[in-house]
Amino acid sequence: MTDPQKNKFILAIDHGTSGIKAAIVSIHGQVLDYEYEKTAITFLPGGGAEQDPDDWWQALIKACARLVAKQSVSSETIVAIAVSSTFSTTVAVDKNGDHLMNALTWMDSRGAPYVKEIVGGFPSVEGYGVFRIMKWIPKTGGGPTLSGKDDIAHVLLIKNEFPDIYEKTHQFLPSKDFLNLKLTGKFAASYDSMQLFWVSDIRDIHNISYDKKLISLLGLDPNKLPPMGASTDILGTVSKNIAEKIGISEDVKVVMCSPDHQTACIGSGAVNDFAGHLYIGTSSWIQAVIPFKKTDVLHSIASFPTAIPGKYQSVNEQDMAGGCLSHLFDNLLFYNNPLKADHQIDPFTHVDDIAGQVPAGSHKLIFLPWLNGERTPVDDTNLRGGFFNMSKTTNQDHMIRAVMEGVAYNTRWSLKYVERFIKRKMNPIHFIGGGAQSDVWCQIFADVLNRDICQVENPRQANARGAAFIASVGMGYITFDDIPRLTKIRKTFQPNPDNRKIYDELYDIFIRLYRKNKSLYRQLNTV
Repeated sequence: MTDPQKNKFILAIDHGTSGIKAAIVSIHGQVLDYEYEKTAITFLPGGGAEQDPDDWWQALIKACARLVAKQSVSSETIVAIAVSSTFSTTVAVDKNGDHLMNALTWMDSRGAPYVKEIVGGFPSVEGYGVFRIMKWIPKTGGGPTLSGKDDIAHVLLIKNEFPDIYEKTHQFLPSKDFLNLKLTGKFAASYDSMQLFWVSDIRDIHNISYDKKLISLLGLDPNKLPPMGASTDILGTVSKNIAEKIGISEDVKVVMCSPDHQTACIGSGAVNDFAGHLYIGTSSWIQAVIPFKKTDVLHSIASFPTAIPGKYQSVNEQDMAGGCLSHLFDNLLFYNNPLKADHQIDPFTHVDDIAGQVPAGSHKLIFLPWLNGERTPVDDTNLRGGFFNMSKTTNQDHMIRAVMEGVAYNTRWSLKYVERFIKRKMNPIHFIGGGAQSDVWCQIFADVLNRDICQVENPRQANARGAAFIASVGMGYITFDDIPRLTKIRKTFQPNPDNRKIYDELYDIFIRLYRKNKSLYRQLNTV
Protein backbone atom coordinates (compact mmCIF):
# COMPACT_ATOMS: atom_id res chain seq x y z
CA MET A 1 0.00 0.00 0.00
CA THR A 2 1.32 3.48 -0.88
CA ASP A 3 2.09 5.71 2.12
CA PRO A 4 -0.13 8.82 1.69
CA GLN A 5 2.48 10.89 3.53
CA LYS A 6 5.34 9.91 1.25
CA ASN A 7 4.64 12.61 -1.31
CA LYS A 8 4.12 15.58 0.98
CA PHE A 9 6.64 18.41 1.12
CA ILE A 10 7.42 21.64 2.96
CA LEU A 11 8.58 24.85 1.29
CA ALA A 12 11.19 25.82 3.90
CA ILE A 13 12.65 29.33 3.95
CA ASP A 14 16.07 29.87 5.52
CA HIS A 15 16.49 33.64 5.80
CA GLY A 16 20.10 34.39 6.72
CA THR A 17 22.10 37.58 6.93
CA SER A 18 23.40 37.30 3.38
CA GLY A 19 20.28 36.07 1.63
CA ILE A 20 17.18 33.91 1.28
CA LYS A 21 17.42 30.18 0.69
CA ALA A 22 14.23 28.40 -0.32
CA ALA A 23 14.24 24.60 -0.08
CA ILE A 24 11.90 21.75 -0.90
CA VAL A 25 12.04 19.41 2.09
CA SER A 26 10.08 16.23 2.66
CA ILE A 27 8.01 15.98 5.83
CA HIS A 28 10.70 13.55 7.05
CA GLY A 29 13.55 16.02 6.56
CA GLN A 30 15.02 15.09 3.18
CA VAL A 31 16.19 18.19 1.29
CA LEU A 32 15.40 17.66 -2.39
CA ASP A 33 16.32 20.99 -3.97
CA TYR A 34 16.90 24.64 -3.15
CA GLU A 35 17.37 28.10 -4.64
CA TYR A 36 19.24 31.09 -3.22
CA GLU A 37 18.82 34.84 -3.63
CA LYS A 38 21.36 37.24 -2.15
CA THR A 39 20.40 40.30 -0.11
CA ALA A 40 22.48 43.34 0.84
CA ILE A 41 23.38 44.80 4.22
CA THR A 42 24.35 48.38 5.02
CA PHE A 43 26.77 49.22 7.81
CA LEU A 44 26.47 52.68 9.37
CA PRO A 45 28.64 54.72 11.75
CA GLY A 46 28.22 54.01 15.44
CA GLY A 47 27.43 50.32 15.06
CA GLY A 48 24.53 50.42 12.61
CA ALA A 49 23.71 47.35 10.51
CA GLU A 50 20.52 47.62 8.46
CA GLN A 51 18.69 45.72 5.73
CA ASP A 52 15.73 46.62 3.54
CA PRO A 53 12.81 44.26 4.27
CA ASP A 54 11.63 44.75 0.70
CA ASP A 55 14.86 43.11 -0.43
CA TRP A 56 14.06 40.10 1.78
CA TRP A 57 10.54 39.84 0.44
CA GLN A 58 11.51 40.14 -3.22
CA ALA A 59 14.31 37.62 -2.67
CA LEU A 60 11.86 35.21 -1.04
CA ILE A 61 9.40 35.45 -3.94
CA LYS A 62 12.14 35.06 -6.56
CA ALA A 63 13.82 32.11 -4.86
CA CYS A 64 10.53 30.31 -4.16
CA ALA A 65 9.16 30.90 -7.67
CA ARG A 66 12.37 29.61 -9.30
CA LEU A 67 12.40 26.59 -7.01
CA VAL A 68 8.78 25.63 -7.63
CA ALA A 69 9.20 26.17 -11.38
CA LYS A 70 11.97 23.56 -11.45
CA GLN A 71 9.30 20.97 -10.63
CA SER A 72 11.51 18.86 -8.39
CA VAL A 73 8.15 17.92 -6.91
CA SER A 74 4.63 18.61 -8.07
CA SER A 75 3.40 21.92 -6.63
CA GLU A 76 0.24 20.12 -5.45
CA THR A 77 2.37 18.08 -3.01
CA ILE A 78 3.63 21.20 -1.16
CA VAL A 79 1.46 21.33 1.96
CA ALA A 80 3.09 24.03 4.08
CA ILE A 81 5.52 26.97 4.21
CA ALA A 82 7.84 27.39 7.19
CA VAL A 83 10.12 30.42 7.63
CA SER A 84 13.27 30.52 9.71
CA SER A 85 15.09 33.84 10.04
CA THR A 86 17.87 35.57 11.93
CA PHE A 87 17.30 35.92 15.66
CA SER A 88 17.10 39.52 16.93
CA THR A 89 16.47 41.33 13.65
CA THR A 90 13.65 43.83 14.15
CA VAL A 91 11.11 45.40 11.79
CA ALA A 92 8.77 48.31 12.60
CA VAL A 93 5.54 47.96 10.60
CA ASP A 94 2.40 50.05 10.21
CA LYS A 95 -1.23 48.85 10.33
CA ASN A 96 -1.03 47.76 6.69
CA GLY A 97 1.98 45.56 7.43
CA ASP A 98 4.39 47.82 5.54
CA HIS A 99 7.77 48.48 7.09
CA LEU A 100 8.44 52.05 8.20
CA MET A 101 12.25 51.98 8.02
CA ASN A 102 15.06 49.55 7.36
CA ALA A 103 15.22 46.51 9.61
CA LEU A 104 17.79 46.67 12.40
CA THR A 105 19.78 43.43 12.19
CA TRP A 106 21.30 41.31 14.93
CA MET A 107 24.60 43.15 14.34
CA ASP A 108 23.15 46.62 15.00
CA SER A 109 24.44 47.87 18.38
CA ARG A 110 23.29 51.51 18.32
CA GLY A 111 20.72 50.90 21.06
CA ALA A 112 23.38 50.00 23.63
CA PRO A 113 23.34 53.38 25.47
CA TYR A 114 19.58 53.14 26.05
CA VAL A 115 19.88 49.60 27.41
CA LYS A 116 22.71 50.62 29.75
CA GLU A 117 20.64 53.53 31.04
CA ILE A 118 17.81 51.16 31.99
CA VAL A 119 19.76 48.20 33.41
CA GLY A 120 22.65 50.14 34.99
CA GLY A 121 22.92 51.35 38.57
CA PHE A 122 24.65 50.78 41.89
CA PRO A 123 25.83 48.30 43.00
CA SER A 124 27.05 47.13 39.60
CA VAL A 125 28.31 43.78 38.32
CA GLU A 126 29.81 43.72 34.82
CA GLY A 127 27.88 46.88 33.92
CA TYR A 128 24.51 45.70 35.30
CA GLY A 129 22.83 47.30 38.28
CA VAL A 130 22.19 44.34 40.57
CA PHE A 131 18.73 45.45 41.65
CA ARG A 132 17.73 46.36 38.09
CA ILE A 133 18.79 43.14 36.39
CA MET A 134 17.11 41.06 39.09
CA LYS A 135 13.80 42.39 37.84
CA TRP A 136 14.45 40.40 34.63
CA ILE A 137 16.37 37.25 35.48
CA PRO A 138 13.72 35.35 37.49
CA LYS A 139 11.08 35.98 34.81
CA THR A 140 12.92 36.00 31.48
CA GLY A 141 15.97 33.88 32.24
CA GLY A 142 18.28 36.76 31.31
CA GLY A 143 18.05 40.41 30.46
CA PRO A 144 18.84 43.00 27.81
CA THR A 145 22.47 42.59 26.75
CA LEU A 146 24.82 45.54 27.06
CA SER A 147 25.98 45.10 23.45
CA GLY A 148 22.70 46.64 22.28
CA LYS A 149 22.11 43.93 19.68
CA ASP A 150 18.85 42.55 21.06
CA ASP A 151 15.39 43.35 19.69
CA ILE A 152 14.63 45.46 22.75
CA ALA A 153 17.71 47.62 22.09
CA HIS A 154 16.49 48.17 18.54
CA VAL A 155 13.06 49.22 19.80
CA LEU A 156 14.62 51.60 22.34
CA LEU A 157 16.83 53.09 19.62
CA ILE A 158 13.78 53.76 17.44
CA LYS A 159 11.83 55.20 20.36
CA ASN A 160 14.63 57.61 21.29
CA GLU A 161 16.16 58.54 17.94
CA PHE A 162 13.28 57.99 15.50
CA PRO A 163 10.26 59.04 17.58
CA ASP A 164 8.10 59.66 14.52
CA ILE A 165 8.67 56.07 13.41
CA TYR A 166 7.90 54.80 16.90
CA GLU A 167 4.59 56.65 16.96
CA LYS A 168 3.58 55.32 13.54
CA THR A 169 4.57 51.75 14.41
CA HIS A 170 1.61 49.41 14.75
CA GLN A 171 3.81 46.52 15.87
CA PHE A 172 7.47 45.60 16.17
CA LEU A 173 8.06 42.21 14.55
CA PRO A 174 11.02 39.83 14.48
CA SER A 175 12.17 39.27 10.88
CA LYS A 176 10.69 35.78 10.70
CA ASP A 177 7.30 37.08 11.75
CA PHE A 178 7.48 39.98 9.31
CA LEU A 179 7.86 37.47 6.47
CA ASN A 180 4.96 35.43 7.89
CA LEU A 181 2.88 38.62 7.90
CA LYS A 182 3.69 39.17 4.22
CA LEU A 183 2.68 35.58 3.47
CA THR A 184 -0.60 35.56 5.38
CA GLY A 185 -1.57 39.13 6.30
CA LYS A 186 -1.59 38.12 9.98
CA PHE A 187 0.27 39.90 12.79
CA ALA A 188 1.73 37.33 15.19
CA ALA A 189 5.01 36.01 16.61
CA SER A 190 6.22 32.82 18.25
CA TYR A 191 7.23 32.60 21.89
CA ASP A 192 10.84 31.91 20.91
CA SER A 193 11.14 34.72 18.35
CA MET A 194 9.98 37.31 20.94
CA GLN A 195 12.49 36.25 23.59
CA LEU A 196 15.05 39.00 22.90
CA PHE A 197 12.48 41.71 23.46
CA TRP A 198 12.97 40.67 27.11
CA VAL A 199 9.34 41.19 28.12
CA SER A 200 8.18 37.54 28.27
CA ASP A 201 7.66 35.60 31.50
CA ILE A 202 9.05 32.14 30.69
CA ARG A 203 9.05 30.66 34.20
CA ASP A 204 6.30 28.26 33.16
CA ILE A 205 7.49 27.00 29.79
CA HIS A 206 3.94 25.76 29.09
CA ASN A 207 2.36 29.16 29.77
CA ILE A 208 4.51 31.98 28.36
CA SER A 209 3.05 35.48 28.41
CA TYR A 210 4.04 39.13 28.29
CA ASP A 211 4.98 40.70 31.61
CA LYS A 212 3.26 44.05 32.16
CA LYS A 213 5.81 45.27 34.73
CA LEU A 214 8.79 44.71 32.43
CA ILE A 215 7.00 46.40 29.55
CA SER A 216 6.31 49.38 31.80
CA LEU A 217 9.90 49.45 33.11
CA LEU A 218 11.14 49.71 29.52
CA GLY A 219 8.63 52.46 28.77
CA LEU A 220 7.04 50.56 25.88
CA ASP A 221 3.53 50.69 24.50
CA PRO A 222 2.24 47.10 25.01
CA ASN A 223 -0.05 47.46 22.00
CA LYS A 224 3.03 47.57 19.76
CA LEU A 225 3.89 43.96 20.63
CA PRO A 226 2.33 41.15 18.54
CA PRO A 227 0.21 38.31 19.95
CA MET A 228 2.30 35.20 20.62
CA GLY A 229 1.81 31.54 19.79
CA ALA A 230 3.71 28.26 19.58
CA SER A 231 6.21 27.59 16.79
CA THR A 232 4.13 24.60 15.67
CA ASP A 233 0.90 26.62 15.40
CA ILE A 234 -0.72 26.97 11.98
CA LEU A 235 -0.77 30.72 11.42
CA GLY A 236 -3.06 30.51 8.39
CA THR A 237 -2.94 29.86 4.67
CA VAL A 238 -0.80 31.68 2.17
CA SER A 239 -2.48 34.69 0.57
CA LYS A 240 -3.98 33.99 -2.86
CA ASN A 241 -1.87 36.54 -4.77
CA ILE A 242 1.33 35.30 -3.10
CA ALA A 243 0.45 31.69 -3.90
CA GLU A 244 0.04 32.67 -7.56
CA LYS A 245 3.41 34.45 -7.63
CA ILE A 246 5.20 31.46 -6.15
CA GLY A 247 3.24 28.86 -8.09
CA ILE A 248 1.67 26.93 -5.22
CA SER A 249 -1.86 26.19 -4.06
CA GLU A 250 -3.64 28.82 -1.98
CA ASP A 251 -4.49 26.01 0.46
CA VAL A 252 -0.84 25.77 1.58
CA LYS A 253 -0.55 26.29 5.34
CA VAL A 254 1.90 28.76 6.88
CA VAL A 255 3.34 27.40 10.13
CA MET A 256 4.53 29.90 12.75
CA CYS A 257 8.03 28.28 12.94
CA SER A 258 11.11 29.64 14.79
CA PRO A 259 14.23 31.83 14.52
CA ASP A 260 17.52 30.42 13.26
CA HIS A 261 18.90 29.30 16.64
CA GLN A 262 15.89 27.14 17.30
CA THR A 263 15.47 25.75 13.77
CA ALA A 264 19.19 24.95 13.65
CA CYS A 265 18.82 22.96 16.85
CA ILE A 266 15.93 20.98 15.40
CA GLY A 267 17.70 20.53 12.06
CA SER A 268 20.88 19.29 13.76
CA GLY A 269 18.99 16.34 15.19
CA ALA A 270 20.31 17.13 18.69
CA VAL A 271 16.85 17.47 20.25
CA ASN A 272 17.15 15.21 23.31
CA ASP A 273 17.98 16.62 26.73
CA PHE A 274 21.59 17.88 26.90
CA ALA A 275 22.27 16.96 23.27
CA GLY A 276 24.54 19.66 21.83
CA HIS A 277 25.08 21.25 18.45
CA LEU A 278 27.63 23.67 16.99
CA TYR A 279 26.61 26.06 14.24
CA ILE A 280 29.08 27.96 12.06
CA GLY A 281 27.57 30.45 9.63
CA THR A 282 28.22 34.18 9.51
CA SER A 283 28.00 34.00 13.31
CA SER A 284 28.25 30.91 15.49
CA TRP A 285 26.95 29.26 18.63
CA ILE A 286 27.28 26.11 20.68
CA GLN A 287 24.08 25.10 22.44
CA ALA A 288 22.11 22.28 24.02
CA VAL A 289 18.50 21.39 24.75
CA ILE A 290 17.86 21.47 28.50
CA PRO A 291 14.87 20.71 30.76
CA PHE A 292 15.36 23.68 33.11
CA LYS A 293 15.55 27.48 33.23
CA LYS A 294 18.88 28.96 34.27
CA THR A 295 20.95 32.09 33.64
CA ASP A 296 24.64 32.95 33.46
CA VAL A 297 24.60 36.74 33.16
CA LEU A 298 28.38 37.08 33.24
CA HIS A 299 28.84 34.96 30.10
CA SER A 300 25.58 35.79 28.27
CA ILE A 301 24.14 32.26 28.43
CA ALA A 302 20.48 31.74 29.21
CA SER A 303 17.62 29.27 28.91
CA PHE A 304 15.29 30.28 26.09
CA PRO A 305 12.07 28.71 24.83
CA THR A 306 12.59 26.30 21.99
CA ALA A 307 10.17 24.88 19.43
CA ILE A 308 9.92 21.67 21.48
CA PRO A 309 7.06 21.84 24.01
CA GLY A 310 8.30 21.85 27.59
CA LYS A 311 11.97 22.30 26.68
CA TYR A 312 14.45 25.15 26.98
CA GLN A 313 17.60 25.74 24.98
CA SER A 314 20.88 27.05 26.42
CA VAL A 315 21.33 29.97 24.05
CA ASN A 316 24.50 31.97 23.39
CA GLU A 317 25.98 33.54 20.27
CA GLN A 318 29.46 34.44 19.09
CA ASP A 319 29.31 37.41 16.77
CA MET A 320 31.54 36.43 13.85
CA ALA A 321 32.70 32.99 12.71
CA GLY A 322 32.32 32.06 9.05
CA GLY A 323 32.00 35.81 8.52
CA CYS A 324 35.67 36.10 9.45
CA LEU A 325 36.62 33.80 6.61
CA SER A 326 34.41 35.76 4.20
CA HIS A 327 36.03 38.99 5.36
CA LEU A 328 39.49 37.55 4.75
CA PHE A 329 38.58 36.50 1.23
CA ASP A 330 36.69 39.64 0.28
CA ASN A 331 39.01 42.26 1.75
CA LEU A 332 42.49 40.77 1.84
CA LEU A 333 43.17 37.70 -0.24
CA PHE A 334 40.88 38.25 -3.23
CA TYR A 335 40.32 41.99 -3.01
CA ASN A 336 40.00 43.47 -6.55
CA ASN A 337 40.67 40.04 -8.03
CA PRO A 338 39.26 40.13 -11.59
CA LEU A 339 38.19 36.51 -11.34
CA LYS A 340 36.08 37.39 -8.32
CA ALA A 341 34.44 40.25 -10.20
CA ASP A 342 33.46 37.84 -12.96
CA HIS A 343 32.12 35.33 -10.40
CA GLN A 344 34.55 32.71 -11.71
CA ILE A 345 36.08 31.90 -8.34
CA ASP A 346 34.57 30.66 -5.12
CA PRO A 347 37.38 30.72 -2.56
CA PHE A 348 35.35 28.62 -0.11
CA THR A 349 35.65 25.72 -2.52
CA HIS A 350 39.39 25.65 -1.94
CA VAL A 351 39.48 26.06 1.86
CA ASP A 352 40.13 22.40 2.62
CA ASP A 353 42.83 22.12 -0.04
CA ILE A 354 44.63 25.18 1.35
CA ALA A 355 44.16 24.81 5.11
CA GLY A 356 44.74 21.07 4.99
CA GLN A 357 48.33 21.65 3.83
CA VAL A 358 49.19 23.82 6.84
CA PRO A 359 50.25 22.08 10.08
CA ALA A 360 48.08 22.36 13.19
CA GLY A 361 48.73 25.69 14.87
CA SER A 362 49.51 27.54 11.61
CA HIS A 363 53.14 28.04 12.72
CA LYS A 364 51.81 29.73 15.87
CA LEU A 365 49.91 32.42 13.97
CA ILE A 366 46.83 33.30 16.04
CA PHE A 367 43.70 34.97 14.70
CA LEU A 368 41.33 36.93 16.96
CA PRO A 369 37.81 36.71 15.44
CA TRP A 370 36.21 39.75 17.11
CA LEU A 371 35.57 41.75 13.93
CA ASN A 372 32.27 43.09 15.26
CA GLY A 373 32.92 42.93 18.99
CA GLU A 374 31.72 39.87 20.90
CA ARG A 375 28.59 38.60 22.65
CA THR A 376 29.64 35.42 24.42
CA PRO A 377 31.42 34.42 26.52
CA VAL A 378 32.10 38.16 26.98
CA ASP A 379 29.64 40.90 26.02
CA ASP A 380 31.99 43.58 24.67
CA THR A 381 31.34 45.65 21.55
CA ASN A 382 34.82 47.20 21.75
CA LEU A 383 36.79 44.04 20.91
CA ARG A 384 38.38 43.84 17.47
CA GLY A 385 39.98 41.13 15.38
CA GLY A 386 43.42 40.65 13.93
CA PHE A 387 46.41 38.36 13.46
CA PHE A 388 48.98 37.93 16.23
CA ASN A 389 52.54 36.68 15.78
CA MET A 390 52.73 37.30 12.04
CA SER A 391 56.21 37.11 10.49
CA LYS A 392 57.77 37.57 7.06
CA THR A 393 57.34 33.85 6.42
CA THR A 394 53.57 34.05 6.99
CA ASN A 395 51.59 33.44 3.81
CA GLN A 396 47.91 33.36 2.89
CA ASP A 397 47.65 29.63 3.54
CA HIS A 398 48.70 30.18 7.15
CA MET A 399 46.20 33.03 7.45
CA ILE A 400 43.29 30.94 6.19
CA ARG A 401 43.95 28.10 8.61
CA ALA A 402 44.63 30.55 11.46
CA VAL A 403 41.19 32.11 10.92
CA MET A 404 39.57 28.69 11.13
CA GLU A 405 41.56 27.88 14.28
CA GLY A 406 40.82 31.28 15.85
CA VAL A 407 37.08 30.70 15.50
CA ALA A 408 37.59 27.28 17.13
CA TYR A 409 39.54 28.83 20.05
CA ASN A 410 36.68 31.25 20.60
CA THR A 411 34.21 28.35 20.53
CA ARG A 412 36.30 26.43 23.08
CA TRP A 413 36.18 29.50 25.31
CA SER A 414 32.38 29.54 25.08
CA LEU A 415 32.08 25.74 25.45
CA LYS A 416 33.75 25.97 28.85
CA TYR A 417 30.87 28.04 30.19
CA VAL A 418 28.14 26.17 28.31
CA GLU A 419 29.25 22.90 29.87
CA ARG A 420 29.38 24.57 33.28
CA PHE A 421 25.85 25.82 32.57
CA ILE A 422 24.43 22.37 31.74
CA LYS A 423 26.63 20.66 34.41
CA ARG A 424 28.03 17.99 32.12
CA LYS A 425 30.45 17.38 29.28
CA MET A 426 28.95 17.89 25.83
CA ASN A 427 30.10 14.96 23.74
CA PRO A 428 29.50 14.28 20.91
CA ILE A 429 28.60 17.58 19.28
CA HIS A 430 26.53 17.76 16.09
CA PHE A 431 28.08 20.23 13.63
CA ILE A 432 25.92 22.21 11.17
CA GLY A 433 26.00 25.37 9.06
CA GLY A 434 28.21 26.35 6.13
CA GLY A 435 31.38 25.81 8.16
CA ALA A 436 30.48 22.16 8.70
CA GLN A 437 30.93 21.47 4.99
CA SER A 438 34.69 21.62 5.55
CA ASP A 439 36.25 18.35 6.69
CA VAL A 440 39.35 20.28 7.76
CA TRP A 441 37.29 22.61 9.95
CA CYS A 442 35.47 19.61 11.44
CA GLN A 443 38.83 18.11 12.42
CA ILE A 444 40.10 21.46 13.77
CA PHE A 445 37.05 21.71 16.02
CA ALA A 446 37.48 18.10 17.18
CA ASP A 447 41.12 18.80 18.05
CA VAL A 448 40.66 22.23 19.64
CA LEU A 449 37.53 21.30 21.63
CA ASN A 450 38.76 17.77 22.37
CA ARG A 451 35.28 16.46 21.51
CA ASP A 452 33.84 14.10 18.91
CA ILE A 453 32.36 16.18 16.09
CA CYS A 454 29.44 14.65 14.17
CA GLN A 455 29.18 16.24 10.74
CA VAL A 456 25.47 16.28 9.94
CA GLU A 457 24.60 15.39 6.36
CA ASN A 458 23.83 18.46 4.24
CA PRO A 459 24.89 20.74 7.12
CA ARG A 460 24.17 23.93 5.22
CA GLN A 461 20.52 22.89 4.98
CA ALA A 462 20.09 22.45 8.75
CA ASN A 463 17.93 25.56 9.21
CA ALA A 464 15.67 24.63 6.30
CA ARG A 465 15.46 21.05 7.54
CA GLY A 466 14.68 22.27 11.07
CA ALA A 467 11.95 24.59 9.77
CA ALA A 468 10.46 21.69 7.81
CA PHE A 469 10.58 19.41 10.86
CA ILE A 470 8.73 22.04 12.93
CA ALA A 471 6.10 22.37 10.20
CA SER A 472 5.81 18.59 9.92
CA VAL A 473 5.18 18.34 13.68
CA GLY A 474 2.67 21.19 13.48
CA MET A 475 0.85 19.41 10.64
CA GLY A 476 0.79 16.14 12.60
CA TYR A 477 3.06 14.09 10.34
CA ILE A 478 5.88 13.43 12.84
CA THR A 479 6.76 14.12 16.47
CA PHE A 480 9.92 15.72 17.85
CA ASP A 481 10.91 12.28 19.20
CA ASP A 482 11.20 11.06 15.60
CA ILE A 483 13.83 13.64 14.64
CA PRO A 484 17.06 11.94 15.89
CA ARG A 485 16.41 8.85 13.75
CA LEU A 486 15.53 11.03 10.76
CA THR A 487 18.83 12.95 10.97
CA LYS A 488 21.78 11.44 9.13
CA ILE A 489 25.42 11.85 10.20
CA ARG A 490 27.89 11.96 7.31
CA LYS A 491 31.04 11.43 9.36
CA THR A 492 32.33 11.59 12.93
CA PHE A 493 35.67 13.33 13.57
CA GLN A 494 37.60 12.32 16.67
CA PRO A 495 40.33 14.42 18.37
CA ASN A 496 43.85 13.79 17.13
CA PRO A 497 46.03 13.39 20.27
CA ASP A 498 49.08 14.54 18.30
CA ASN A 499 47.59 18.06 18.11
CA ARG A 500 46.60 18.34 21.78
CA LYS A 501 49.78 20.11 22.96
CA ILE A 502 49.92 22.82 20.28
CA TYR A 503 46.24 23.65 20.53
CA ASP A 504 46.28 23.79 24.34
CA GLU A 505 49.26 26.17 24.16
CA LEU A 506 47.71 28.47 21.56
CA TYR A 507 44.30 28.48 23.25
CA ASP A 508 45.94 29.61 26.49
CA ILE A 509 47.68 32.46 24.62
CA PHE A 510 44.39 33.34 22.87
CA ILE A 511 42.70 33.89 26.25
CA ARG A 512 45.69 35.84 27.58
CA LEU A 513 45.59 38.11 24.52
CA TYR A 514 42.01 39.03 25.38
CA ARG A 515 42.75 39.70 29.03
CA LYS A 516 45.87 41.78 28.39
CA ASN A 517 44.35 43.87 25.60
CA LYS A 518 40.69 44.42 26.51
CA SER A 519 41.48 47.80 28.10
CA LEU A 520 43.29 48.90 24.92
CA TYR A 521 40.29 47.88 22.81
CA ARG A 522 38.09 49.94 25.12
CA GLN A 523 40.40 52.93 24.71
CA LEU A 524 40.51 52.64 20.93
CA ASN A 525 36.87 51.85 20.21
CA THR A 526 34.67 53.48 22.82
CA VAL A 527 32.49 56.03 21.07
